[in-house]
Amino acid sequence: MKKKLHKIANDTNSFLKKYLKLQKKTDLLKAMTYSLLPGGKKIRSKILIDIGKIYKINYNVLIQIGAAAECIHAYSLIHDDLPCMDNDDLRRGKLSTHKKFGESTAILAGNSLLTLALEILTDKNLKISNKSKVSLASFISKSSGHQGIAGGQYYDLSFEKKKISLRKTLDMQINKTGKLFSFSCVAPLLILGKKKELIKFNKIGEDIGLLFQIIDDLIDFKGDKNLAGKKTRKDLSKGKATLISLLGYKNTIKYAETLKLNIFKKIKIYGNKSSDLKDTIEFILNRNR
Repeated sequence: MKKKLHKIANDTNSFLKKYLKLQKKTDLLKAMTYSLLPGGKKIRSKILIDIGKIYKINYNVLIQIGAAAECIHAYSLIHDDLPCMDNDDLRRGKLSTHKKFGESTAILAGNSLLTLALEILTDKNLKISNKSKVSLASFISKSSGHQGIAGGQYYDLSFEKKKISLRKTLDMQINKTGKLFSFSCVAPLLILGKKKELIKFNKIGEDIGLLFQIIDDLIDFKGDKNLAGKKTRKDLSKGKATLISLLGYKNTIKYAETLKLNIFKKIKIYGNKSSDLKDTIEFILNRNR
């Protein structure tokens, strides 16, 4: 699993490095590159590759689409770390972008990574149909804006120090984290025009994203700074709405295990073709252990 994850991360980073080199040189490019590379484990790209493997989609096409998803993810992290948001000084074991370059530069670098993702998805060298490119750009835009990441972040901040229901907490986390995972799950089907399976894989993506967020919250709760790559125990001090605050630590672990089993039931139909996807989900679940 780790070997495959490492290869996908390297290939995604290689694509992004080459793509950034082709960009017109601007003063924002340094901050964009700092935020994007090396850029974590590339879990979203791995899931996209896993599902693309089920449908035998070209690996290099998937790497390019995964690179766009990683641009969106990096943009969201830059904005998430800002003093007006979660006010984090560290990200991925190094200074957060606003601490390194200043707030205004960080905001503009994040905005630029958002638009760079759309450039990548509509690039002439992406070897898919124009119709598929439009579908991908539309889906990732909705996943990133008020119906997705931005909307989820809004509620995450709004829910602080308030008594929030389980349903609202889950919806918030699905938007904040799950929507971009949904893009990774749905992208291969958008390429192939498999409309009948879109709803199913959209839900699988939301569930995987929710699982990822739950494990993130467990890591924060345990206080493992090295594993998190940033300051921990923040959720409790800020009164964040999490499953841990509602269900308790042990019940949240049980919820995560049940969520994993439900995802496995949905992909059982694909047999051995979904083995890599199962491995990735197990990896997500066990990050805090």
